[in-house]
Amino acid sequence: MNYSRRAFLSSCSAAGLSSLWSAGETKPNVVFILADDLGWRDTSLYGSKFLRTPNIDALARRGMMFTQAYAAAPLCSATRSSLMTGLYPARTGITGASGHLPDETFEATPLPRARPFMKAIGTNSASRLKLEYYTVAEAFKDAGYRTGHFGKWHLGREPYDPLHQGFDVDIPHWWGPSPPAYLAPWKLEHLTGAPGEHIEDRMAKEASQFIRENKDRPFFLNYWCFSVHGPWQAKPELVEKYRALAQPDNPQHNPVYAAMVESMDNAVGTLMRTLDETGLAKNTIVVFTSDNGGVDFADVGGVPVTSNAPLRAGKATLYEGGIREPAVVIWPGKIKAGSRTNAVISSVDYYPTLLEMAGVSPKQKVGFDGRSFVAALEGKQYDRGPLFWHFPHYTPATGNTPCTAVRDGDWKLIRFWCEGQGQDDRLELYNLSTDMSETHNVSAANPDKVRELSASMEQFLTRTKAVRPRRNPNYDPKAKADPPPAREH
Repeated sequence: MNYSRRAFLSSCSAAGLSSLWSAGETKPNVVFILADDLGWRDTSLYGSKFLRTPNIDALARRGMMFTQAYAAAPLCSATRSSLMTGLYPARTGITGASGHLPDETFEATPLPRARPFMKAIGTNSASRLKLEYYTVAEAFKDAGYRTGHFGKWHLGREPYDPLHQGFDVDIPHWWGPSPPAYLAPWKLEHLTGAPGEHIEDRMAKEASQFIRENKDRPFFLNYWCFSVHGPWQAKPELVEKYRALAQPDNPQHNPVYAAMVESMDNAVGTLMRTLDETGLAKNTIVVFTSDNGGVDFADVGGVPVTSNAPLRAGKATLYEGGIREPAVVIWPGKIKAGSRTNAVISSVDYYPTLLEMAGVSPKQKVGFDGRSFVAALEGKQYDRGPLFWHFPHYTPATGNTPCTAVRDGDWKLIRFWCEGQGQDDRLELYNLSTDMSETHNVSAANPDKVRELSASMEQFLTRTKAVRPRRNPNYDPKAKADPPPAREH
């Protein structure tokens, strides 16, 4: 490879590692696979009749499938901050897709003003994950693990890149929100490929090499896919394959997107075959999930990218389509293969859960918003308690206005800041056990539940020191909103 792996491998004392593990204790390896923009319905495992994901389906046969797993935010950088820290985005300050921005900011801040058509003044997201956080990678590295990051990062360029956040290896060392292209030439400073090479194939190859190089020591591998984020581009032969299979009456029928999903699924298969061939699968924890919901607001070739139905809306909203995610966890010898759970979990929960699964005691004191769900993995009774989301941003592409949400049990309350009559907050309450599509706002019929969840939300906002939207004093109900952005990407 043009960008030598040796340039990313820090020196490590073999003798030191030997002494760490000479007692005969075998620590489990960890492989964390994070898809980008993959919606809850975007795999055959979760019921898609068009998108085909045999390798992801196979993960579920080895482990446990979650039907109610959530991202901590409806956009990428924010969720990624939660995975690295076990903290809510409201606390890290990274509440938007901001990790590529040139300005280095470390706290969320109130915007000074808003356009006249906006009822609320929103929030500026932090753009960098502060180095003082003790990340999940640092915790595993301090426990003697070799750590590698492959694919998308989107939490800041140097010096806030993976190599400064606990990883020994970072390929392709790219800070942007997406690859410049999926098919080479990629125009990446640190990675070149043969013309037409798919970047997900290459990342899977590099990650597999990392596995083989570290088969005799414990490793923590972050495989954060570039797929299936835009630019929507795929292998031509796969596009034609799905063009022949597309049915216009199926809400999901975009052949380019389907081809991208297949390439992502093939990368998952490459990693799992490597674990099998090296004999490591029996001692490797594997997690598969996504960072936010699928893109339902853009077209490719005049065809919607995807549909999250029966969930409402998608990426960049706090409706279920924006935050509910596919999730599978494999824990050999601990999880019943082929099992399924309705346990409610969030991306803030993976850090403490992985520490408990691996028996890792962090060297530094860590405070989490997340909670370990090992009990759920073991098939025991598990009640995670309430989950929270804070997304204080206008998103013209989706029509989203600044909002905060809480889910507790089957109930979910969404607070749309300043969107009600007289610029009061608008509240929407849903019972997800009977209305997972969020079609019936039952707030008026359940005032006690609204008060209860509102109080819980208020405690969350105070506890995390969240920057709250506020009324726009220059709001003009006659002002015209900006036109939505072009839907073709």
